[in-house]
Amino acid sequence: MPSARNITLIHEQNEFAEARAAEKAENARQCAIAARTVASHAENAADCESLLAMLGLDALAGKQVGSPH
Repeated sequence: MPSARNITLIHEQNEFAEARAAEKAENARQCAIAARTVASHAENAADCESLLAMLGLDALAGKQVGSPH
């Protein structure tokens, strides 16, 4: 029976790791879309830079995804 428990724990750990990786990828996608949205509403480059900094977004993140639509 100990081997069955070990297999179950490994399986659960793998599922958790996959869920965390999916969450991280989705968060990166959302941040990229947010950065693009901020950039599209900024008045100029300096405005964009300060808005992105205030929101904790990376300007390069917006280049990682296509258009949000």
